[in-house]
Amino acid sequence: MVLSTKKYQIISTFSGLGIMILVLILQFGTIPVLGDLYQRLELLLYDQRMQLHLPDKGEIDRRIVIVDIDEASLREQGRWPWSRYRIAELVKRLTDAGAVVVAFDVLFAEAERNPAHEMIERLSGDEKGGEFIRQLHRLAPQFDADSALARQMESTDVILGYTFNPIDSAVSGKLHTPLPLSAPELVQRLSLSPMAGYIAPLSTFHETARGSGFFSLIPDADGVVRRAPLLARYGDRLYASLALESVRKYLFLQDVTLKTALISGAEQIEKIHLDNSSVIPTDGTGRVLIPYRGKAGSFPYISAHKVLTGEYGEGGLAGAIVLVGTTASGMFDMRATPVGSVYPGVEVHANLIAAMLDNRYLVEPSWSKGANFIVTLILGLMLSLLMPHLSLKWLLFVTVTAIAILFSVTGWLWAELGLVLEIAAPLSLVLLLAGSSLVWGFFFESINRHRLKGMFGQYVPPELVDQMSERPEQYSFEGESRELSVLFSDIRGFTSISESLAAEELKRFLNEFFTPMTRIIFNQHGTIDKYVGDMVMAFWGAPVDDQEHAVHAIDAAMQMLKKAEEMKPDFARLGWPEVDIGIGINSGMMSVGDMGSLYRRAYTVLGDSVNLASRLEGATKYYGVGLVIGERTRELAGENFIYRELDLVRVKGKAEAIRVYQPVCRKDDADSQLLDEVASLEEAIVAYRERDWTRAEQLFTQLKEKRERLHLYSLYLDRISEFRSQDLGENWDGAYVRSEK
Repeated sequence: MVLSTKKYQIISTFSGLGIMILVLILQFGTIPVLGDLYQRLELLLYDQRMQLHLPDKGEIDRRIVIVDIDEASLREQGRWPWSRYRIAELVKRLTDAGAVVVAFDVLFAEAERNPAHEMIERLSGDEKGGEFIRQLHRLAPQFDADSALARQMESTDVILGYTFNPIDSAVSGKLHTPLPLSAPELVQRLSLSPMAGYIAPLSTFHETARGSGFFSLIPDADGVVRRAPLLARYGDRLYASLALESVRKYLFLQDVTLKTALISGAEQIEKIHLDNSSVIPTDGTGRVLIPYRGKAGSFPYISAHKVLTGEYGEGGLAGAIVLVGTTASGMFDMRATPVGSVYPGVEVHANLIAAMLDNRYLVEPSWSKGANFIVTLILGLMLSLLMPHLSLKWLLFVTVTAIAILFSVTGWLWAELGLVLEIAAPLSLVLLLAGSSLVWGFFFESINRHRLKGMFGQYVPPELVDQMSERPEQYSFEGESRELSVLFSDIRGFTSISESLAAEELKRFLNEFFTPMTRIIFNQHGTIDKYVGDMVMAFWGAPVDDQEHAVHAIDAAMQMLKKAEEMKPDFARLGWPEVDIGIGINSGMMSVGDMGSLYRRAYTVLGDSVNLASRLEGATKYYGVGLVIGERTRELAGENFIYRELDLVRVKGKAEAIRVYQPVCRKDDADSQLLDEVASLEEAIVAYRERDWTRAEQLFTQLKEKRERLHLYSLYLDRISEFRSQDLGENWDGAYVRSEK
């Protein structure tokens, strides 16, 4: 079916509008499966943008330091949980080092057993231990590790961490003072789901700790932590996160005011005001997008073991907020984040604290949904009306430009203003509209495809023509320069063969010969250049690009030689002469394209590399082998084959000598005998070029005895005999000068 241009444009336009509506439904509606895929795509693109817009590494921020209970600390100080005496010592050393706030991203929910009480329990049944038990009761307070830690907390601002549970109503420990809201009655109206239960620190620590904050982090549907709650509701009170409470104590902030907006009958939180000096923008449930500063390790880390032993150096903790957390694998506080699949949970809180201290946030404002809708709508209308009128080149240009503008604008908003707008919907829309235009344009491109088949069908195999038809605009008869591999194959003694056969028989003979040879070349992705009498010329790497052109050319040549041997019995039955062929292959830069005159043209290759391939074919007679390849072909084909190095030869018209080789077989097909022969040949050639005639003669003689029918070894023995009596000069490089073409 052939469509007119106008009809194609109408159908393509309405298809584009339909795609736009579908994308808008995905963006703001709920479609099973597709909606989930869209949300995953949006989250993936969010992560990519987060990584793209990470701030440049500058001077290390010393305001926030992470004291890490790492693997080394557990190895040196013992497994977790540590004694509260050790924790108290840690707090003391941090206080002495000048830490302003010490916040624990670990939970002290269980009491440490008092060894005096344990001893009392063991002696309680012993009648003789009465006095000793009374002494233990008097001494018990001195062995109370929890009390020791509680007393040490009085020396600095310690913020203890705890967790809320939105489902389980079980409670443990004691919650600290809730946030001092300026309007506490507002809590009941907030669209903030209340927490069911909690696990808080022991009540022993309640009086001496300066505060507490929850460190619960809830990942998105794909398990990645992108947002963090700053507020949690329990009963009719609001409680602060560990990061928010740490900042409040660090900056001596007291009053907390919530700015809300009534949306759909519920009070949605928009901002958190701290003493009217700091404003934190949040979503309706009090969560913030975490503005990660970099991959794991973006903040100073000090091993807890080094703090306890005083090995961390001086001045690193003065005036800092210290977060005590863990990266030890057995303590399970590693999270998946946009900047790393394994990221310390304690560093998530460090990023939040840094954002609040710097007043640098990522925000999805309340009007972002409307902005996202308008962007998708305007982009969809513009491209739906424009794309059907564009050629393929302009379609690609407009698509790339639209994507570039989309990323540039949203990237600028992100980097400069901290505004986060959705990008999955408009990006998907651009790509889908471009794809739709390409699909409808297929009917018009089919004409170009048929034309392409007419242009190249006689040169390349049908499957390559089909491959080229997928992108017809990439192929033409225009001349260009490329690195290709070219093959020349010639029937030896063809003059005598042609004289022995009648014209009709000669025609049948050539057809029977060329058909399987052409099939082999086509099967190896080659392009037939021409047939000239008994000669076949083919090349690889054009018009279809082929990174393995040298390998495919050698494979084709070896199969052609094998096929020529297989054809001998058939030709003998027909009364035709035996066929032996010689093949030369060379690789290099060549001019390829449609060349000729006004009267006759052909798609062919030209250049010195082509001429050398022809001469290598002629050299097969001299070396007594069926296949000779050039040095560049050997280099490109790599170690896929086993090669005999034939010679270092300086051909007529060339000042620089080249190495020529005979591919013998595929590397996997080589036996130990062949490998030994090739190794001996390499040794013999080295001796020959170093003019060690005696050693070279000995090695070539041994090789000749093993391969009597191989003319190459006799050739070298003749040369050695000739060169022994000649003065080759100091500059002789072992190259043999061939005057024949």
